[in-house]
Amino acid sequence: MLAPPLPSRARPGAVARWLWWVATLVVAMVVVGGITRLTESGLSITEWKPLSGTLPPLNAAQWEAEFANYRKIPEYQLLNQGMTLAQFKGIFFWEYFHRLLARLVGVAFAVPLAWFWVRGAIPTSYKGRLLAVLALGGLQGAIGWWMVASGLSVRTDVSHIRLSVHLLNALLILAGTVWTALDLRELAADRYARPARMTAIGAVALVVLFVQLLFGAWVAGLNAGLVTDQWPLMNRHFFPADEWSLRAPLDAIVNDPYVVHFIHRWWAWAAVGALILLARAAKRAGHPKVARAIHITFGVQILLGISTVMSGVRIEVAALHQLVGALLVIAATWGAHATGRR
Repeated sequence: MLAPPLPSRARPGAVARWLWWVATLVVAMVVVGGITRLTESGLSITEWKPLSGTLPPLNAAQWEAEFANYRKIPEYQLLNQGMTLAQFKGIFFWEYFHRLLARLVGVAFAVPLAWFWVRGAIPTSYKGRLLAVLALGGLQGAIGWWMVASGLSVRTDVSHIRLSVHLLNALLILAGTVWTALDLRELAADRYARPARMTAIGAVALVVLFVQLLFGAWVAGLNAGLVTDQWPLMNRHFFPADEWSLRAPLDAIVNDPYVVHFIHRWWAWAAVGALILLARAAKRAGHPKVARAIHITFGVQILLGISTVMSGVRIEVAALHQLVGALLVIAATWGAHATGRR
């Protein structure tokens, strides 16, 4: 059954190009968020001010007020006693930049969405999907503060569980934006094109990748990348049996840095297997470029993951690992979309 023809005012190609720009900004936000975590900057801003927080401190008194707020939380009192104002400004920059970029993404999505909507440029069947992405973006801000709030009392860092929710929601926004852009690109080429469906191989590959990304977020939140600088062994052992024996199995899987690190490094190969199958399916469906993109991104990501561990989690290597992780989400989404095109 053919889809109904597009209204004359609909501009699916223009909407798709806008969504690719939004996806680029989301990738940048994910990378800056990773740097914020790696530099232990995430708790430097202790208040959530969606509007007034757009401006940084502009004078000495405002800087002193921000620093005074930071000195009240456990991270400063237990870990950073003696930090100077100049050092505080260094960590403040990354958290401020991350929040500012998040606001930019919100504006870059909401304002063009309203403009395209008013002009009738959005195909009717895509309006609900775009509103859902917008809602996820608003939720992302609330999740971000929920995450930060977990580290403002008692703890000296944020909850790794909440951090994983924050990261995975960002990647869900990225995947949804990319999938919609791909659908609209097809619609621009063929006004009777139907949205791609999710195939079994696409769903399996994305679920396996989701698990890998979840454990990667937990590795970051628990600083589990620092438990060893060896690969493939961990401190001369394959499996962290001593750490495993100290906790109940589920507690170890979720909360023990050694066990979480172990699962993340070896589940990666399950993800590789699933992605290879997805790439083959995409190639059979007539999309060899998609297959190459999947192979390149997971290959580079594996090398960066090993390099991150063996370098002692050097910030530049770990940040590249997070960047390519976001690109891998795009490639996997592209592959799942390619296998489900109709």
